[in-house]
Amino acid sequence: MPPKRSYWLVKSEPDEFSYADLVAARGSTTLWDGVRNYQARNTLRDDMKRGDLVLYYHSNTKPPGVAGVAEVVREGYPDPTQFDPKDSHFDAGSDEADPRWFAVDLKARAELDAYVSISDLKANPNLSEMAVVQRGQRLSVQPVTASEFREVVKMGGLKAADLR
Repeated sequence: MPPKRSYWLVKSEPDEFSYADLVAARGSTTLWDGVRNYQARNTLRDDMKRGDLVLYYHSNTKPPGVAGVAEVVREGYPDPTQFDPKDSHFDAGSDEADPRWFAVDLKARAELDAYVSISDLKANPNLSEMAVVQRGQRLSVQPVTASEFREVVKMGGLKAADLR
């Protein structure tokens, strides 16, 4: 029996790397790098698995919200940006033998037909327990339940069944 799929929400500032940028990337795939929060790092390293689906959330924009769906296509591995002194995510204290930061690879699956803003998420009683609604803008990687994922995808005009 295949492992149970998990669901996530990742945040990116659209002027840094938007969902459209993900779609335009080679193979519509990118390394999800630059996360410098230990709780989010642990999620990337330990919890996100190949085949998991991800809500792609545009943060630090007006309005913030979910723009599309991605899939984890490579599980956690050392984030190469931590070792590159020319990269803005360089961490002089990180050791290649014992890396501090991790990344996953994400592949675009589907742009939502309708952008789902944070106001839309907050207004939906089925999403009242969703982490992004409860915790605001804090963590860049958050768990999402299967029912929350289906609800957001439905709000965005897609059918969750089409994403299997």
